Amino acid sequence: MIEEAPTPPAIPTPASSLRVWQVWARDIFISLAVSAFIIIFLYQPVKVEGTSMMPGLTDQERIFINKFVYKLEPISRGDVIVFRYPLDPSKSYIKRVVAVAGDRVRIDDGQLYVNSRRVRETYVPGDYVDTRTYPETRVPEHAFFVLGDHRNLSNDSRDFGPVPEELIYGKAVFAYWPVDKMGTLH
Repeated sequence: MIEEAPTPPAIPTPASSLRVWQVWARDIFISLAVSAFIIIFLYQPVKVEGTSMMPGLTDQERIFINKFVYKLEPISRGDVIVFRYPLDPSKSYIKRVVAVAGDRVRIDDGQLYVNSRRVRETYVPGDYVDTRTYPETRVPEHAFFVLGDHRNLSNDSRDFGPVPEELIYGKAVFAYWPVDKMGTLH
């Protein structure tokens, strides 16, 4: 049996060092491009400001919104949406959809009714219910009636009316900070 002499280790050349940097640069560029695509077109991180969606979402909580989902499915009752504030589109709001286009919505002494049926809102704790009344209103086409979950601290459709569809730009889908609140949103 013939033994072969061990191959000496390769000495890096300027060409091989350049190749390593080219691979790294390519990988970083691809990662940044994919990340930018995801953030611009699919998911966007946002920070909740205010307490109108407590207890589900708290002030300074970080969430991801899906910016593409409403191209595939309609906005539905119960969705937590992010939209441009109708009275000042430079601001963004986050609220829950309680009625969709064509629905009749009213609030009697804090109790929500949609199409003459009482809505059981398990996401609104008793301490957060207010006693305001809102007259029956039909939600116009391409608009949504939205309310904050913390009813006695929320500026919502009771104050500024239904939200036009073109102002809605995402659905809140996942909380990621603080870590103890991490998970899908309902």
